[in-house]
Amino acid sequence: MTTFFTEPETVATPEQAAPATSQKTKIQREVHKLEKRLCRQVGQAIIDFNMIEEGDRVMVCVSGGKDSFGLLDILLKLQKRAPIHFDIVAVNLDQKQPGFPAHILPEYLSKLGIEYHIETQDTYSIVKKVVPEGKTMCSLCSRLRRGILYGVADKLKITKIALGHHRDDMLHTFFLNMFFAGKLKGMPPKLVSDDGGHIVIRPLAHVAEKDLIAWAAHRQFPIIPCSLCGSQENLQRQEIKRMVNQWERQYPGRTETMFTALQNVVPSHLMDGKRYDFKGIQLTGVADDNGDKAFDAEEFPLPSLPGVSLVQL
Repeated sequence: MTTFFTEPETVATPEQAAPATSQKTKIQREVHKLEKRLCRQVGQAIIDFNMIEEGDRVMVCVSGGKDSFGLLDILLKLQKRAPIHFDIVAVNLDQKQPGFPAHILPEYLSKLGIEYHIETQDTYSIVKKVVPEGKTMCSLCSRLRRGILYGVADKLKITKIALGHHRDDMLHTFFLNMFFAGKLKGMPPKLVSDDGGHIVIRPLAHVAEKDLIAWAAHRQFPIIPCSLCGSQENLQRQEIKRMVNQWERQYPGRTETMFTALQNVVPSHLMDGKRYDFKGIQLTGVADDNGDKAFDAEEFPLPSLPGVSLVQL
């Protein structure tokens, strides 16, 4: 008997089966391309910035969100084919947020059969006491979480701490600092912690958020929402994200171009005297390959003028 919630069983004709098979094949092909792209981009970031070395114990910080799940998943794939040996330790910090499903991550990580550690620290109560009602708790929460994770890294003899920030996070941070802090400063792919005792890496540096969303849907990760504490994400970051997404819709490919710009810095064409000796500039008689003349010529073709070298313009 057919119920209101169950489709009746039907037998597909050869004509009906063919399109279904074709669609399934197309989906499988797209998933395969996505997996190859993610592995290639993460592998490239590891090589570009020498993130993981022989014998490393890499602590992957798993929050329960799509980004950290994706990071752990791809690193485990790369670990099997890497030319070097390194260990992976998944670490989650249970901050005792009300309603936090504490069983999800241990069950998931146990099924993977990898080394993991769940650290339980009631930072939620501390943050609630300190942060005024209605204000975002994310900043203080992050600082407390970072300090605890550094301590866990020492205890577990970790050599690298891997975070799940992706390309879009890094670009958004750049604009946040430029618009609201007056700094050309982003989120580096690799850094030494303020205490000088830990190396932090971001292997998803080349990965677009949309690809992580698609991968999480395919892999069906048991996502834990970040809104359990009732706090709102930084409103300035939300605004920056909307701005960048609007640019991308209006000019497809602009996000990738802007991210590429973070890797092509020309200090001589900015205004930071600590990064470039403007006071000491002297004539060299040599054309500057880092100049912006090529861009000008592309946008506004210059006519040939008698006795005038385009290098001078």
